[in-house]
Amino acid sequence: MSVGSSLIPGLIDRMCGVVGPDHVLTIPDDIAPYRFDGRGEGGGVPDAVVRPDCAQQVSALVALAAETGMRIVVQGGRTGLMGAGLSRENVQPGESGGDIVLNLDRLNRHIDIDPANRTATVDAGVRLSALNAAAAEHGLFFPIDLGADPSIGGMIAANTGGARLLRYGDVRTNLMAVDMVRADAAGTMLSLGAPLWKNNSGLDLKQLLVGSGGSMGIVTRATVALQPLPSVQMTALVALRDADAALPLLLELEAQFGTLLTAFEGISAHAMTAALTHVQTLRAPFAAVPDYAVLIELSAGAALDAAMLEEKLGTVLEPMMMAVDAAIVDIAIDHRGRLWAIRHALTEGLRAAGAVVACDIALRRGDVMRFRSAMAARLGTETPALVPHDFGHIGDGGLHYNLVWPRHAGPPDQAVMDHARASVFACVVDEFGGSFSAEHGVGPRNIKHYARFVASDVRRLSGEVQRLLAPVPLGRIDFGTME
Repeated sequence: MSVGSSLIPGLIDRMCGVVGPDHVLTIPDDIAPYRFDGRGEGGGVPDAVVRPDCAQQVSALVALAAETGMRIVVQGGRTGLMGAGLSRENVQPGESGGDIVLNLDRLNRHIDIDPANRTATVDAGVRLSALNAAAAEHGLFFPIDLGADPSIGGMIAANTGGARLLRYGDVRTNLMAVDMVRADAAGTMLSLGAPLWKNNSGLDLKQLLVGSGGSMGIVTRATVALQPLPSVQMTALVALRDADAALPLLLELEAQFGTLLTAFEGISAHAMTAALTHVQTLRAPFAAVPDYAVLIELSAGAALDAAMLEEKLGTVLEPMMMAVDAAIVDIAIDHRGRLWAIRHALTEGLRAAGAVVACDIALRRGDVMRFRSAMAARLGTETPALVPHDFGHIGDGGLHYNLVWPRHAGPPDQAVMDHARASVFACVVDEFGGSFSAEHGVGPRNIKHYARFVASDVRRLSGEVQRLLAPVPLGRIDFGTME
């Protein structure tokens, strides 16, 4: 801790009494790292950043916040993109009803692997990489594949999905139990669920925390399901004649491989070009960038080997290559992760290419390509300066429909970019019945779209549930907002 905060000294002393003086940060330089998230965008300046290391400390801090009128904003690994873990921008330090950022980095002592049950019980601040390192010693892993390294508590709050959702599902699918602290006057600690694969003993209340953006309660510990590490994995990047060939290919692969198909990722020509141009470590997989490509991953246990998977894949794909109007124009095969490096470099490539309008959307799988065509035509008329650079988890209907204002086009026009995002979301929701937020969640950066596209009676009920579970205001999101 350091002196100089505009908080009253008594409150600082009480927080220090809970977590120790080294873990109450009040000077701006100390707070600065906690003001930014995975997109590099800053939030407001909180009155303090407090870093507990156990559930009992979290409970005491919640009770203290309830008593003094401070709002707690829960923060995990700061890899989120919607700003839910950052302090409110419009609250001045020291103002009555200000913010305390409750950072859970230190809540990371326990990683308990139960290999027989195929579960892991971990503290909320444990990082995904640490969990997987511990699980790997038992031939297991937590199958949520992400480009970032979030905390488990943050993954629950955001309901992360990732590139292998097609096979394994999202966090909600793999969550068995949570320990939480309610946002009430006492900071009540609750245990919800159990480390059981089958449990139908009442309302599944733990799921209220999933995707809540830290507004329903504070996760302090969780039990998650683990999966066996694949003994064999192979990846193919398939260059398609055009994007419309992706859906027939997906359906054929699912029919032939079933659950061996663990990923099916779409990459547009503009997105691949940006990555290959701006990320120097990448190697071009084809002589020319295709109009559209899909990254396919097949995974299996020890009963199969890579040669068997590759032979079977070739048998499945050959008719699509040999036809007169061939859907597939080229294939690159990889067993060492080099093709995944292209997929993981797409975001970096887009940022280097220009200013990005990020739209994380979800559609019915059969609508993905129809949406792409409709939206490209519309943007070409409405906002021609923006170029679609889309990619994503099209095997589950997810699409990162990102737009780039190229650097050569001059300074970006924020009004045009905002209009384009609103146009994309309106098309997704109103015309295709999709979602404006596939996996990034509803944080401050999406709240106006939540208010626009979610029915008022649903928002009203959501707000009632939120206030029942968290009667003391918690986090950044009011799911009952009518604005």
